Amino acid sequence: MAASNLCPVFAYTVIYVTDVAKSVAFYAKAFDYTVRTLDHSHRWGELESGQTTIAFTRLHQHETDELTGSVQTPSSPQRQPIEVCFAYADVDAAYKRAVENGAVPVSEPEDKEWGQKVGYVRDINGIVVRMGSYVQASK
Repeated sequence: MAASNLCPVFAYTVIYVTDVAKSVAFYAKAFDYTVRTLDHSHRWGELESGQTTIAFTRLHQHETDELTGSVQTPSSPQRQPIEVCFAYADVDAAYKRAVENGAVPVSEPEDKEWGQKVGYVRDINGIVVRMGSYVQASK
């Protein structure tokens, strides 16, 4: 097989939500992100989040529903088919901030056997957000 000149970079994670402006504001406040953009129609928003952009768009959009099909969401209060994970130096403080700003507690931060501290909340759309410490490389 010939060598490829492709060098893909994971650029975006798009979260489909019912209210883009409300979701962008929630993530900025609860998880301490800076809003990069929120378009005037409130159909698209982005957060400053390092190399990979966290973006939000409405569940149903005429231009994408026709091309790729409509977004399917669970009809019962089950777990969404995505989990968003954020790394923090101080997981306890980050968890507390998220809950104080509207995130629903799922599991308080605890030390895991692999050396990471992890806690879980749900965002205002029911999406599970994993909040963990940085994983240390094995020696």
